[in-house]
Amino acid sequence: MAIFSPEKRIWWKQPIHGLELGWIIVVFLWGLFMFFFMIAWHFIGDQNLSTETYRIAPDKFVERVEEFAEEFQAMDENGEPIEEEGVPVVRPAAGGDVYLLARLWEFWPIIELKKGESYRFHLSSADWQHGFSLQPTNINISVHPGYEHVLSLTPTESGVFGIVCNEYCGIGHHTMTGRIRVVE
Repeated sequence: MAIFSPEKRIWWKQPIHGLELGWIIVVFLWGLFMFFFMIAWHFIGDQNLSTETYRIAPDKFVERVEEFAEEFQAMDENGEPIEEEGVPVVRPAAGGDVYLLARLWEFWPIIELKKGESYRFHLSSADWQHGFSLQPTNINISVHPGYEHVLSLTPTESGVFGIVCNEYCGIGHHTMTGRIRVVE
């Protein structure tokens, strides 16, 4: 409600002031620029991952990850499996496929990769929608049950990289973390 009533009741038939028209044009052109630049940024900014995505039954993906973890389980010098807090450490073959499972409230298993080698990374959820955020890099993916995301990953630095769930997934969301180790 205005403080003073307009002189003419049909306000939309009034001429647009030049300054207002100028701002409308600026906003419209900025919107067009942003729309097309979002498309261009995919190619020139390396901000969006080009992933393959396939439908898969969650229980089938869980089976694949368990088979992968069993096949590439890291062993110590005594031939004993290496685990951290009950989670197996897995060393996939250089240049091979890597499977990582998101489920309440963990990323399973812990992955150990070699620096400079390329891997095909398979990622899915067993239960709810989760977020995959690889820290401190800028890799973020929404992970949905029933969809297998496949992306190419070539580690360029050695160290331990944390995985954080960045999609709220329930009461244990704040504890949902994982790790990827990159060795020389």
